[in-house]
Amino acid sequence: MIAKGDEKVIKGWVMYDWANSVYSLVISSAIFPIFYEAQTKAAYSEKIGLPADQFEANDVTVDFFGYNVSPSVLYSLIISISFLFVSFLSPILSGIADYTGNKKAFLKFFCYFGAFFCCTLFLFDTKHMELSMLTVMLASIGFWCSLVFYNAFLPEIAPLEEQDDISARGFIMGYIGSIILLVICLAMIMGIGAHLTKYSFILVGLWWVVFAQRTYRVLPNNPYKKKPDADYIWKGFRELKIVYSEFMQTTRLKKYLYAFFFFNSGVQTVMLLATIFASKAIEWPEGEGTTGLIIAILLIQIVAAFGAKLMSKISLKIGNISTLKLSVSFWIVLCVGAYVITKPVEFYIMAAGVGLVMGGIQSIARSTYSKYLPETTDHASYFSFYDVSEKIGIVLGTAFFAFTEYYFDDIRYSVISIAIFFIIGLFYLFKIPREEKIIMT
Repeated sequence: MIAKGDEKVIKGWVMYDWANSVYSLVISSAIFPIFYEAQTKAAYSEKIGLPADQFEANDVTVDFFGYNVSPSVLYSLIISISFLFVSFLSPILSGIADYTGNKKAFLKFFCYFGAFFCCTLFLFDTKHMELSMLTVMLASIGFWCSLVFYNAFLPEIAPLEEQDDISARGFIMGYIGSIILLVICLAMIMGIGAHLTKYSFILVGLWWVVFAQRTYRVLPNNPYKKKPDADYIWKGFRELKIVYSEFMQTTRLKKYLYAFFFFNSGVQTVMLLATIFASKAIEWPEGEGTTGLIIAILLIQIVAAFGAKLMSKISLKIGNISTLKLSVSFWIVLCVGAYVITKPVEFYIMAAGVGLVMGGIQSIARSTYSKYLPETTDHASYFSFYDVSEKIGIVLGTAFFAFTEYYFDDIRYSVISIAIFFIIGLFYLFKIPREEKIIMT
């Protein structure tokens, strides 16, 4: 058994946020989306024989399996597909992990898997768009699959009353670590040359693997001393079925997951596609677009670290669900505001607002689910339901974002449409009972 509250174990667990969050910032939010936009724009310019200043960003298309597709629509759909794979894999693998007691092995595998494909982004080439987007998808699968096993350790290492704070510590460490690597990458790109941008993706993979070693040293193997039979794959399926049956008998946990599904769909869609939105919707001065986006991303990360701690303190005063209601309401305002902004200064204000609630809502959402779990040793299986809700929600959110842009031919309609997810999530938050009730069957 793990001794809950062991500071050495907690610090090691928190370090994985420091290790993996560089993927979220450098690959999902900052350098890769800007690199992707520049590469596809340059390829389109070469294809039509016109310089970039003689066509609009909305005119750009890429060839993908013989179809001319908007790069932002393609990117949204590839991310959606990666989450479909994660949604399918994580429940199956978590059932096996719980039955065998080997969550750490799965955590390590997907860490190395994701980090490897981060490094292969170095080979990204618009002339081979299908293969290049495959590496984007596989890196995403590795990152998100690893998180279900990482999150599952939270209720095992932290006492109930400390889970909000420890969850927040993880996110804060993630924001700080990712800012450090982003600054290193920017110094390399801006100080030496843009041709070194691709090396940032290798640095992400190496950072992720190297700092994760601290986590692997302190998290135990098989803490509940489980002794699996030879047919552990089939038994893993059975374990998942048992956990699902237990889960369906809960009321508070189940209703919380409904709310989480919708509001987190909005949060993750904004986080994944904010850079794409800003590059197309904001009227950047000539030559300042990339710099402006980087400034906004850094601002979000810095404010998010503060926001995660602030939300943790607010939850102590008014409770987790009330804190989430407050945060989701603010997200609705941000979505409506994003529809009307056009100037860089307006986007910076918006970015600060996003940062304030981004870290807090993610931290409190994770710890709230952890605190609502029944007494169990099947934490990976329970967190797989959390993970599947998150990933299917992201599939819905990013696909809805892409479809809305495609239908209206204007990315602004996409961002305001995301407010629908927050409104539904807020509605379900009001439906959550104060105490858990078990449905007798």
